Amino acid sequence: MTNKRWGRALGMAMAVGLLAGLGLASPANSAPPQTRENATLGASTMQMAAKNTYDQTSKAERKRVDGIKTPRPKWFNCKELAFGAQCTTVNLPLDYDKPRGATTEVALLRIKATNQSKRIGTLFVNPGGPGGSGIQIAAAAPEFLSPSVLERFDIVGFDPRGTNFSDNVRCWKNFGAQSEALEAMYVPYPVTSKEIRAYVNSSKAFGKACSTTGKPLSTSMSTAEVARDMDVLRRMVGDKQLSYLGFSYGSYLGTVYANMFPDRVRAVAIDGVLDPVAWAGTLANMWMPQTQRIKSGEGAEKAMRGILSRCKTAGPEYCMLAGQGDPHKLYREIMAELKRSPLVFSDPEYPDFDYSVTAAMMWSILLDYLYDPQGSSMVDSELTYTLLALQDRAASNGTTFPTSAGKAKAPTKAKMKVAHKALAQSLRAIEAEQNAAAKDIAGKAAATGFAFPYENSFEAFQTVLCTDSRNPAKAENWARYAENAGRSAPGFGQLWTWSSAPCASTTWKAKDEDTYRGPFTKRTVNPMLVVGNFYDPATNYAGAQKVSKLMPKARLLSSNSWGHTAYGTSKCVTNAMDRYLLTVQLPATGTLCTGDAQPFTEKLEDLNSQRRKAAPERQLPPVVPPLPGALPRS
Repeated sequence: MTNKRWGRALGMAMAVGLLAGLGLASPANSAPPQTRENATLGASTMQMAAKNTYDQTSKAERKRVDGIKTPRPKWFNCKELAFGAQCTTVNLPLDYDKPRGATTEVALLRIKATNQSKRIGTLFVNPGGPGGSGIQIAAAAPEFLSPSVLERFDIVGFDPRGTNFSDNVRCWKNFGAQSEALEAMYVPYPVTSKEIRAYVNSSKAFGKACSTTGKPLSTSMSTAEVARDMDVLRRMVGDKQLSYLGFSYGSYLGTVYANMFPDRVRAVAIDGVLDPVAWAGTLANMWMPQTQRIKSGEGAEKAMRGILSRCKTAGPEYCMLAGQGDPHKLYREIMAELKRSPLVFSDPEYPDFDYSVTAAMMWSILLDYLYDPQGSSMVDSELTYTLLALQDRAASNGTTFPTSAGKAKAPTKAKMKVAHKALAQSLRAIEAEQNAAAKDIAGKAAATGFAFPYENSFEAFQTVLCTDSRNPAKAENWARYAENAGRSAPGFGQLWTWSSAPCASTTWKAKDEDTYRGPFTKRTVNPMLVVGNFYDPATNYAGAQKVSKLMPKARLLSSNSWGHTAYGTSKCVTNAMDRYLLTVQLPATGTLCTGDAQPFTEKLEDLNSQRRKAAPERQLPPVVPPLPGALPRS
């Protein structure tokens, strides 16, 4: 067993680059406490399901996976990552068609069930990405999973091949060459002709590097390969069927597994669901980039419009922006003004340093806030203070802003000091969160005795994205695709669409011949639970609807909630998901939950009050949205 790859920092470079250049039952219904009766009901449900017709694992997949010798892991104490955690690495086939050929090392972390005498089995967890760390989400399990789930399951997370603590895919020989090649991509998305040319050139370089230097691992990282790994690991931990909880991109992993191994599903719960047909692509839709097909931009736009509407309805006692005019009009005018000219200002506490905020950067910041169920207050603050700063700039130039406000007075010096200070603090807070995440994982890695200096979050995300999907031919055309996406989702559409530019098929030639692109219609031995959030800004609610319609035994659980994914946002959702994982008992058809956090339900106390509210009883899962280098939600 080797340890050399456990110590790399996760997903930081692109996120730092984004900053530098800047994711019908009654709602009151909740599941009953877990009892022996519930457990019996779950067993009965499984027995009934077993009698029904269901699809079998194909002969080809059985040949690929079942012939692999069951790994015999040597677990070791890795308490530096989480209290009571055990870690290990196992070697799995690089190519399942060549079981005696090259292998790749996959890292796992386990938190044992708190009640081993009542242990059901192992619950595998995945946070999304692609490229998110299963190690990290498993380590965080005691903070976000319910005690009833922690009591009955060993929680296991594994870093998908090529990522994080597992063997890393490397498309460049060193970090310097990588940084130089991708420098132009350190922006939310390109805007000027110069930026677009540079971004396209970097995208081409990305595809070529991963199709040459990145091989052979870059051709063996599709979600199908990770699903095969998970099936071997399921057997390794002694489970006859898989219990799985996947968030965001992890929903696609769960969907692929269920369709490749339909008779091996015990309980697969997916939350924040990607449309699998859009993700994989078909001959009919491959002319559109993958990250435009999944409609994440439209999901973010829906969430943004929803917050602005709630702000308008609540009024100025609850939402600051409503006190300045119509929130929808003000938002449009703020973004139009930032597109015309970036906002440059100084922090009153650090006057020697200037900040510059472009429209693209502002959309990136707003998207970050939209991932949070309580993000409406931060959206309100950011837009209000930006409006005041733009009004101040207009007054100093002898012009009027916003145009919809007519002859509005310039803000007072006191208000401007507050606005500039607040804007600077929000930018510093984002940077501090990124730096803290890097320092935390680096410190834990060092304490555990592992080290790996190459930052591969770029390759980890892109290699899965590009080997999974069909995409248009030329990176040069992404500018047109992004412009089209911006018509239905201004700013957000461009931000999402550009992230797949390296996948252009004429330059990304690293292919996995054993990837899975459908069908997504298999009948699983036990039903899947599909959870969708109306206002998810990363995984459009339509994705959950799609999977629930495609999969004959899937059940849709809907949530009228905010932020990215729904688990932990209400007892209604959390209890329903917990009950399913523990007993395989589905919520009633048409169940609709309502998130605890709703925009603008509390009056403003003062101009500085709009920040994160008190933390919920348990933390939210550290989900990773499907953007390059995105950090887990903190």
